[in-house]
Amino acid sequence: MTQRVALATVMDRLAIDDVITGYAVTVDDGDWPAYEALFTPEGRADYTGAGGVEGPAGEIARWLTGTMRLFPIRQHLIVNRRIDLQDLGGYPGDRAQVRADYLNPMRLAREGETSPDGDTAPDFVSGGRYTFELHRTEPGWRIRSVTVHERWRRTPGTA
Repeated sequence: MTQRVALATVMDRLAIDDVITGYAVTVDDGDWPAYEALFTPEGRADYTGAGGVEGPAGEIARWLTGTMRLFPIRQHLIVNRRIDLQDLGGYPGDRAQVRADYLNPMRLAREGETSPDGDTAPDFVSGGRYTFELHRTEPGWRIRSVTVHERWRRTPGTA
């Protein structure tokens, strides 16, 4: 591997990591236009593994708009990222697979609440793994698909 190829590989990894971080931030902030912009035009999301829906990113963004109103406070932590870049005989390709674990604490909306009060302890916490497929596009790396594989959850009334 030449120094130029090694540098390109590092740059790809950083760009992909930025997309994955952007994914978590857009969901946490409820920035659904930015969420949708992280995907390729044919991009899809599959939340069925966590009790949600599956479909094109635009439809999922609209579904999340309503669903996430139940959780005004949320914070995705995406860790243990494994990035596998397509290898074209020693040169990076235009596709990547990412497996990353997540921890997702969220707080349910309180009746009549318009803004968060001092009690920000999460009511709902889940953990699992995301699998992402990314493609290099003209504007940069974008998500072709994301699938949630929830492994556990703790909800109100459970220990």
